[in-house]
Amino acid sequence: MRLGIDIGGTKTDAVAVDERGALAQRVRLPTGFGHAAVVDTAVAAVSRIGELTGLAPAAFQSIGVGVPGMVDTASGNVAHAVNLGLDRLELGGMLAGRLGVGVRVRVENDVKAAALGAYHLLGLSGTMAYLNLGTGMAAGIVVDGRLWRGSGGIAGEIGHLPVDPQGPLCACGQRGCLETVASGSGVARQWPTHDPLPVRAVFAAAAAGDPDARAITARLAAGIAAAVRVLVLTVDPATVVIGGGLSHLGERLLGDVHGVLHDAERASPFLASLDLAGRVRLVPEGTPVAALGAALVGEN
Repeated sequence: MRLGIDIGGTKTDAVAVDERGALAQRVRLPTGFGHAAVVDTAVAAVSRIGELTGLAPAAFQSIGVGVPGMVDTASGNVAHAVNLGLDRLELGGMLAGRLGVGVRVRVENDVKAAALGAYHLLGLSGTMAYLNLGTGMAAGIVVDGRLWRGSGGIAGEIGHLPVDPQGPLCACGQRGCLETVASGSGVARQWPTHDPLPVRAVFAAAAAGDPDARAITARLAAGIAAAVRVLVLTVDPATVVIGGGLSHLGERLLGDVHGVLHDAERASPFLASLDLAGRVRLVPEGTPVAALGAALVGEN
């Protein structure tokens, strides 16, 4: 058995994966805020999975954690996980210490963990890009079953590619990054609403004919399509899997993105030869890909 934990801003998803890579057990817990609370949540998740499987922490073949922020995979340290209230935390070492002698914990960025989970869940081979559309935008790259992190772990941070020098200021300090239009935060900035899910609200308004909402959803689709082009032209993955919170829009979102890609293909024989739209698919709804990937991170 391998154990994986996905620590999100509001919830923590934990799974046990058997020797065939199949989901054996799953629990979900609210995530605490701050250094001590995050570690306590992870310990509680391991304890609950242990109760369901009958295994002590040291009996798991591997334990992996996916977490937002900048992750040093060698040390297990996490930095700048703002939504969790973490500045710097020795997550891997602290969690291993709490779990007991003989336990080793591997820590990975949550998007990269999700990429690995999606790759194995979908039974893919070769090269895959996982495009995560949540509060921000980022990608994870898997090559022949292994994560490709780049020289400093930054591979896939395409949300911070500037596409409009006169665009809005991005959290990274640049202007007009892809993330400012093709992410949950980008939509929320453009469509102020009391709805807790601004993306849902803007799509509903667009369906009702609101011209401003339609313009926002069009920019969203164009930004996602641009991200797909960047990934294909730089990494050439056979498959681009869209995941994250915005993927719950399902075919409404995918249809818009396919439409933009098909329009580009009609204007460019070069792009048409790449079959961009044919490479794009959604992560299966309701699957805990980040937690599944975290379980595999322990051996990746």
